[in-house]
Amino acid sequence: MSDERLVGIVLVSHSAEVAASVAALAKGLAGGGPAVPVAPAGGTESGGLGTSAELIAAAAASVDRGAGVAVLADLGSAVLTVKALLAEGDELPEQTRLVDAPFVEGAVAAVVTAATGADLAAVESAAAEAYTYRKV
Repeated sequence: MSDERLVGIVLVSHSAEVAASVAALAKGLAGGGPAVPVAPAGGTESGGLGTSAELIAAAAASVDRGAGVAVLADLGSAVLTVKALLAEGDELPEQTRLVDAPFVEGAVAAVVTAATGADLAAVESAAAEAYTYRKV
């Protein structure tokens, strides 16, 4: 399958380093399948801790291949920033969804599922299902 129609993934964190590291982890664990478009959107434009609507919008545009964009966020204000962008209606690509999922496990599940060519609903479902993963 061509990556032209894969769901894109945006990882929004208060830290550029966390967003980039989770993106690298998720892509690395997805194996040798198609390269899922994944973009970190972490921190502020000046490199500090926080969230940036501009960085999130740019990341979403960069991963949009026409199959939808799944956005995962780490903490409360990151979620609020994404919700505000979605409410504005024209800041994010069509078919962009904020996914309620744990940040690391959800990101891995989203990227692995997107690599199979699954649609946005399936990617969202796989990421959300990561809440049920037990560690003990």
